[in-house]
Amino acid sequence: MFKVIAIAAAIAATTSVAGAQGTSTYKSAVKPATQASATAKRHRRMKKVESQEALQKEAKISEDAARATALKEVPNGTVKTSELERERGKLIYSYDISVPGKSGVEEVNVNAIDGSVVSKKYESAKYEKKEAAKEAKEKTPAKK
Repeated sequence: MFKVIAIAAAIAATTSVAGAQGTSTYKSAVKPATQASATAKRHRRMKKVESQEALQKEAKISEDAARATALKEVPNGTVKTSELERERGKLIYSYDISVPGKSGVEEVNVNAIDGSVVSKKYESAKYEKKEAAKEAKEKTPAKK
């Protein structure tokens, strides 16, 4: 009988210790839902602003060479706007080239590292206006 009581006491002691350890581990390991969402809001990805000077130092191809490459893609075109920028991680010269007799522009992107044409696409006048408004909004600092 004494052995049964001793075994029962040992099992009860082991269970209470294991239960206490499990509870303390659970409380420290799991964050409440409010803390998790607050952390996600704080860590928004900030768009890195790079100066034109820094981008030009990084470019291996001259602006003139990139312009010539872009104009080869659009015969009889004239450059309306040009910009050195980083898009999707690539450093590019972006040219909006207007063509006589066509509305809108041809956008030609030239890789500023190796001089290859990254993309060429037609943008309607309506799309061009929408894109300009979006870029203007991005450039103005947000009020807090």
